[in-house]
Amino acid sequence: MIETVRVQKFRSVEEMNAARVPVSQEDAFERFLRHCARYRSISPRTYPRGVFRYRSIEEAQSARQPTSRD
Repeated sequence: MIETVRVQKFRSVEEMNAARVPVSQEDAFERFLRHCARYRSISPRTYPRGVFRYRSIEEAQSARQPTSRD
């Protein structure tokens, strides 16, 4: 869905100002969803606040291990 934009060359500032601005024809909501997905993938992982109680040391250590995010 990525639309290629041609490179334009101008001989003067007036010619540049008179040119039409390329506008994307894609749906703004689709662009917003892609932006949100990108943000979620690069944002730092947040951890819940508070104190956690574990029944054993093994359980506490296993909670410390990083989990894979699919």
